[in-house]
Amino acid sequence: MHRLQFNYTFDRSPAPPAGQEASPLIRNPLLDLLHAVQESGSISAAARRLGLSYRHVWGELKRWENELGHEVIVWEKGQAARLSEFGTKLLWAERQAQARLSPQIEALRADLERAFAVAFDDATHVLALYASHDDALTALRAHAAAKHQLHLDIRFTGSVDAIRALNEGRCVMAGFHTVQQPDPGSLAGQTYKPLLKPGLHKIIGFARRTQGLMVAKGNPLGLAALQDLQRSGARFVNRALGTGTRVLLDELLAQAGLGASAINGYAHCEPSHAAVAQAVAGGQADVGLGIKAAARARGLDFVPLIEEDYHLVCLKSALDEPAVQALCQVLRNAAWQIELQQLPGYRLASPGASGQVLSLRKTLPWWNYRTEKAPSGARAKPAL
Repeated sequence: MHRLQFNYTFDRSPAPPAGQEASPLIRNPLLDLLHAVQESGSISAAARRLGLSYRHVWGELKRWENELGHEVIVWEKGQAARLSEFGTKLLWAERQAQARLSPQIEALRADLERAFAVAFDDATHVLALYASHDDALTALRAHAAAKHQLHLDIRFTGSVDAIRALNEGRCVMAGFHTVQQPDPGSLAGQTYKPLLKPGLHKIIGFARRTQGLMVAKGNPLGLAALQDLQRSGARFVNRALGTGTRVLLDELLAQAGLGASAINGYAHCEPSHAAVAQAVAGGQADVGLGIKAAARARGLDFVPLIEEDYHLVCLKSALDEPAVQALCQVLRNAAWQIELQQLPGYRLASPGASGQVLSLRKTLPWWNYRTEKAPSGARAKPAL
């Protein structure tokens, strides 16, 4: 049995008038050849009917015979071309399949046309975005598509991988998060500083959100801080290495004077806030670090620990791209800002920052420029 593969093409021809036979819903080049030969009675006439050369049609028929291991044409010199029994059965099988599956095929074609209509609409934009998992981004994707003709092609990954994808040209924008105004010597600074450069990258204001402990309803273990994890022996569920939440956790543990070995379950990782919340809700863990929206969605209690900024970043060269400009307009739109603030644990970025291009140095103050002593009459040179 030969495996089938489906292909499609683009065609500007209109639908056939009423009463006129439509072309097959799924086209196949071999079956088009066989149908033309059957209808015209010769290979040369079939070639003219299809707008192809005789040599091409003859060569394709021979190639298909080698591919399928059966003759599709009865090759008798001086006789009109006719289909072999195998060729006849192929056409019969196609007619049966087209008739039986036409509703499903037509529905698939219509779905594809609707999807590709976006590409042919000059007023619609698509933006490739790699980002740390975030419920507000999911809501933004739905809002932007429904009300602003902007489609966010989001791939959720770790914060580090998201910025690397941006730097490698695999996306136009990346999403990551840090505590507000992280210290130069912080773990966040050590993690993200090598990936982001002033003058090359631009930060766009997005949102502030609260991270905290997601615990069972009623907080039965009485967890109020990270130190309580060690005291209680609570089973913890972590995020993977390279995620912004893992960076945040390690930073908070260091500030609390706790090591990873003090946390029962530190090595137990889940890929998203939702998965961490589900692990707690399902009893596989007692507590996890995550966002309030994920906890609320699964009926968990939430112990807030820290507020952080969720950043969007792109290359400076991308700022004038229509999709990036469209996103900034959505973020500045009042309807979106109201929707954002209705999400549990979210609020707007610093006043007036939503959708605005922010100073990388002021937002992430990790680049300290000291003035070197310059020769008399010369300008001081910043040390990078």
